[in-house]
Amino acid sequence: MAEIIQRDGTWVFDGDALRLTPGRDKGVSPLRRELGELTVPLGALAGISFEQGKKTGRLRLRLRDGSDPLLLATGGRLTEPHDPYQLTVESDRYGVAEYFVDEVRHALTLDRVPTGPVDAYLLPGPSVPVTVAAGDGTASFDGDRVRLEWNWKTEDAKSAAGARTIGVADIIGVAWQPAVGLENGHLRFSVRGAPTEAPPKYDSNAVELWGFKKDPLMALVAAAVQARLPHPAAAPDDAVPLEPSPASPASAASPGGSGDDHDALLRRLRELGELHRDGILTDDEFAMAKQAVLRRL
Repeated sequence: MAEIIQRDGTWVFDGDALRLTPGRDKGVSPLRRELGELTVPLGALAGISFEQGKKTGRLRLRLRDGSDPLLLATGGRLTEPHDPYQLTVESDRYGVAEYFVDEVRHALTLDRVPTGPVDAYLLPGPSVPVTVAAGDGTASFDGDRVRLEWNWKTEDAKSAAGARTIGVADIIGVAWQPAVGLENGHLRFSVRGAPTEAPPKYDSNAVELWGFKKDPLMALVAAAVQARLPHPAAAPDDAVPLEPSPASPASAASPGGSGDDHDALLRRLRELGELHRDGILTDDEFAMAKQAVLRRL
């Protein structure tokens, strides 16, 4: 067994799984504290690294794509303080961190754990019920339904219809986006049969986030819902959340023909990136279409 104990948290590896426990230091993110102890099976790992600095270093886990609903829902946008798969290491424990890395890497090699994506969740996601108040509303999820309630900061056009309840069976996608610079973030649900191009400020299926302390906690709701949605890799390559158009990701995954050659797929990836930057594809649509193309490379 390998173990490293720091103010930032404690990581323990028993040969089969890693237990990641957040520390009690006041600098530990509320998101990590709310997540609590995470158990990461060895089969969910794609790698581990340790980076040394002058005063502190950092242990990092890299999970296999698709294994964790939290990482899927947040799209890799969790910043350093909130990422549960990073651990700050004091300089006097560098030797312990290097030993820890060696032990995990040895087990990955011995068990011949593949590093590629998976087609099923290997972590369960946050427990439910979960309720978070941040931004312009409160989001609650009990495992079956999402409820969005608005506060005094909500735009009148959005709050006029009152609280919103969405059954998980009607949700086809969820995404959490942090506020960056002058651009606000959001928790947004893609709902079957109700496509929207409205900004989160006016979207009744979204909570707008402004970059305050509690905003990252909305990722808990996003991950809990994501864990109860069909795994993206389990969907047909041509599945698209919204009705397809000539510019939709459905055309990226159409089987057969010259579109399956390597150059055509690379061109399609560039096209999808442009559509995403232009706002034609949502984050969920872009992620699903990109996965479909990458599976053909």
